[in-house]
Amino acid sequence: MENLYREVMDLNMMEDNEEKGAVAKAFFDKLNHMEMPEYFNWAGEIFDGLHVKERGDKNALVWVDIHTKENRNFTYKEFAAQGNRCLNKLRQAGVEKGDNLYMMVPIVPETWFASYACIKGGIVNVPTATTMTLREMEFRFQTYAPDVVIAAETFTELIDEALQLTKSTPKVKIVLGSKPGWVSYSDLEKEPAEAEPAPTKADDLLFCFFTSGTTGLPKRVGHTATSYPVGHLSTAVMAGIRTDDIHHNLSAPGWAKWAWSSFFAPLNVGATATGFNFTALDGMAYMECLTNYKVSVFCAPPTAWRVFINLDTSGLDFSNLRQSIGAGEPLNPEIITQWERLTGTYIRDFYGQTESTAMIGNAPWMGKMRKGSFGAPSFMYDVTLVDDDGKEVTEPDEPGYIVVRLDRWRAIGLFTEYIGNPEKMAGVFIGDYYYTGDRGSIDKDGYWWFVGRSDDVIKSSDYRVGPFEVESALMEHQAVAEAAVVGVPDEKRHQLVKAFVILKQGREPSRELALDMFKHTIDILAKFKIPRIIEFVTEVPKTLSGKIRRVELREREVERQDTKAVAPVMEFYYWDFPELSSRKN
Repeated sequence: MENLYREVMDLNMMEDNEEKGAVAKAFFDKLNHMEMPEYFNWAGEIFDGLHVKERGDKNALVWVDIHTKENRNFTYKEFAAQGNRCLNKLRQAGVEKGDNLYMMVPIVPETWFASYACIKGGIVNVPTATTMTLREMEFRFQTYAPDVVIAAETFTELIDEALQLTKSTPKVKIVLGSKPGWVSYSDLEKEPAEAEPAPTKADDLLFCFFTSGTTGLPKRVGHTATSYPVGHLSTAVMAGIRTDDIHHNLSAPGWAKWAWSSFFAPLNVGATATGFNFTALDGMAYMECLTNYKVSVFCAPPTAWRVFINLDTSGLDFSNLRQSIGAGEPLNPEIITQWERLTGTYIRDFYGQTESTAMIGNAPWMGKMRKGSFGAPSFMYDVTLVDDDGKEVTEPDEPGYIVVRLDRWRAIGLFTEYIGNPEKMAGVFIGDYYYTGDRGSIDKDGYWWFVGRSDDVIKSSDYRVGPFEVESALMEHQAVAEAAVVGVPDEKRHQLVKAFVILKQGREPSRELALDMFKHTIDILAKFKIPRIIEFVTEVPKTLSGKIRRVELREREVERQDTKAVAPVMEFYYWDFPELSSRKN
């Protein structure tokens, strides 16, 4: 297995050209059809056996608090020692291979160490967002009772109440700080710095992610000792992270994207991972950390890019920034253009899910990308589109459901199961395909374009409208900072396209501005895609990873219609503008 990681490290050091693409394809062709060993422990074999052994004195983790400027660095040797101390404490408390560990902590070094300890000890890691409410924690503990909890002091009261309500009794509770009834994380310093890896089988469950719940109750996504540690070789290659890179990912530990890009992608290839802790995103302070710590590969969600492009960064030195990457939800072309103007780097968008690793993206060897496209499939995945009847789409630009073929090979990075939910499994594994729940299209040159979540697609009259395309058109308007588009109920057309628009600082909502935006979209979009309603708002609901919760916006609109609530003051309807009567209907 060590040789696979060496090959990726060599691959990523190649020049970003067609030859690199050919080598990547050959590598994944081999990986996709090779048999995994019966046993595999990434922490013992790759982190310790390869990286600690060969680059033990190199920084594995650089951590900074963007507010206080506190800084902590850990070499690969020091990182392993800290992780081993955590594992030894867990074992001392009776925690065994196969037990689970809930982790509810902010962006602090202990997050990395506890993650390493879980992998090395064969303990199922259950990342938990710091935004969880009591009801959400109760749901999780009822669904999957905790064996271990590690939490920041500020969350212990909530966790203790959830434990009491669910009658859960973990073997040990560890707190970053001090709390009666909890073991202080500082006590771990007394533990030995060496620990033996558990004999984990390649298909042992090691990760349980509760999905963000954009639709319905959260599901438990299960990943194994290979689907994430080996599967994220696709992410490391798609991101193009080199062993000499300083990599940064703006993501919180409670979600899969943190495991993707803050942990596995850089540490798979022996690069330096970074963590910038913050309570509220101060865009300028964040950009100062990015440049001061010479980050060379930067990954961020859409919410953050929208903040960064409106900053005056003229006094910052971005010369060390080599790659910029977008993930979480496709980026509007205007954001990509503005970021390139500010930093000289082009945001390479890519796509994946909690259920997978990097699945589709703008790989480094693709050269100049097409703005708004999220690239082409990773060679690890056999991805295609199917129509409503389950037949593969063959015509360019025809929308379809994004699916992963399973009959030729099963991508290593694909999740094992929705734990304890066979009905949901049956709903996404249909025939020879795994259905992602997203829709896209492929142009004549093979570039993929995002249409939207299957349940986000708007059905207006006989047309299907993808919200992303409408949002992108609105984002091109000079007054728009952000836009979210949904379908709202309508008796005649089934749904109308409604846009929730957040204005840039200094711009005020008005009838005249709404009219200008309607005219703007008329010049860009097909007539059936034009927003029929524009509402100016100050915020839209989002998940922690920055994905717009369109389901919540739709539910608000349904409730408003059902209760016959008064329309918002700053809501404007297309047909109320006589000035548009000669334009598209």
